[in-house]
Amino acid sequence: MSVQESLRTTATESASGPARRPGLLLAFLCLAGFMTFLDVSIVNVALPTIEDELHISQTALQYVVTTYGMLLGGFLLLAGRLADTLGRRRMLQTGLVLFALSSLLAGLAQSSEMLIGARGAQGLAAAFIATAALSLLTNNFEEGPARNKALGAWGALSGVAAVAGVTLGGLLTDGPGWRWIFFINVPIGLIGALIAPMIVGESRAVERARSFDVTGAVVLTAGLILLIFTLGQTVDDSDVPVARIYGGFALAAVLLIAFLFIERRAKSPLMPLTIFRRPSLRAANIIAILLLGTCVSLFFFASLFMQQVLDYSAITTGLAYVPLALTTAVGAGIASQVVTKVAAKPVLMVGLALVATGMMLLWRAPSDASYLVDLLPAFVICGLGLGASFVPLQVSAFAGSEEHESGLAAGLINTSQEIGGALGLAVAATFAFRRIPELEAQTRGVPELVKEARTTVFHDAFLISAGFAAVALVVTLVLLPLTKAKDMPAGTPAH
Repeated sequence: MSVQESLRTTATESASGPARRPGLLLAFLCLAGFMTFLDVSIVNVALPTIEDELHISQTALQYVVTTYGMLLGGFLLLAGRLADTLGRRRMLQTGLVLFALSSLLAGLAQSSEMLIGARGAQGLAAAFIATAALSLLTNNFEEGPARNKALGAWGALSGVAAVAGVTLGGLLTDGPGWRWIFFINVPIGLIGALIAPMIVGESRAVERARSFDVTGAVVLTAGLILLIFTLGQTVDDSDVPVARIYGGFALAAVLLIAFLFIERRAKSPLMPLTIFRRPSLRAANIIAILLLGTCVSLFFFASLFMQQVLDYSAITTGLAYVPLALTTAVGAGIASQVVTKVAAKPVLMVGLALVATGMMLLWRAPSDASYLVDLLPAFVICGLGLGASFVPLQVSAFAGSEEHESGLAAGLINTSQEIGGALGLAVAATFAFRRIPELEAQTRGVPELVKEARTTVFHDAFLISAGFAAVALVVTLVLLPLTKAKDMPAGTPAH
């Protein structure tokens, strides 16, 4: 597409819809995204209560969490292209309504099947909301300082939501009850869908409105869902047949390879492979996989460490994360200001170095760790690092992207994050849990020895998670271009 055609497309997309106030628009879109990110982790603390009340088996309990992430990750790219094609505000409203209704269903659930099904519907709705909201954000804020600050706010809230979910989940479960974890979404989703036209103008990629790659969409979505589901199976406590895991990975690989062939031949591909010619986008998605592998592993294993080794209650564990949430917001706030003045690369490198350092401090935490001496410094450093990493990562992912590809770019970075979280947890758990039989044999049921053995397992997990952050730092140093987004015209590949 020529420069003139690109400008005409941009003008067509930007002309529709009411006048928007940037502050109100940003707050609305960030709130929508925050709600979807929050529900990734908010249910974790409530799982024991849900298990007792609904009589859910230990094997089925994991699907209350993983079904949400599986549908969210699997449908992100398809949702991004639907937003580009059918209208970004329309898809945002659709997602908000579906999220509210599925949350109501989850709150009223009387069986494991009803709850897991509702969580799947929530994940599908979250895919629509996350991609449409992020795409609208990048389309309404011009590339440069304005967009960097907006992406900074988005990155801050997405990072804080993951931590705040654990804290809020504990408070609601011990307060009005676990069902309010879901009921709280209902008025937010319905009111958001109702007022969206008053805040957000409609936009779509005009040139993509005529056709849609249905075959590619079906094959890719099936491949991603199967991949995320199979990764979740690798950390299942039940005896999942090895053949099912290997078969799942093999079939997922076949579907994803088939998708690449379909895209090369499609007249209007779901994911034009030329988008990966942008070095900034390629690097950002690789880094997102590694960073989220660290982030998800941190919350998973730190929660177990505090409850199974330090004997913290669920609510105490949730409150222990508050400093991490606050420092994540602080780190993101600082990074969102800095990236308007310097390139995203050095900011991201500092953030990743802090994350790796914090994980190494957790690796050194003893079995009788003090919160103030051993855990709090690690959480503060990790929080600052995560906040300082999320912001330049989002900026890098969208640097130079054209407006008609914003939904695709949003889908790609969110998909990388979902896959990274599932993959990172699977790798860390496999590495850490490999020694459990040997350590259990050595403890002979002695409480102190059991605590030491668990500490060893969690230390292994923290070490491998620190390794993810270190590898991400190397990838940033080697692959991420040193180009400031504000110096790069839209549609121009980074060099």
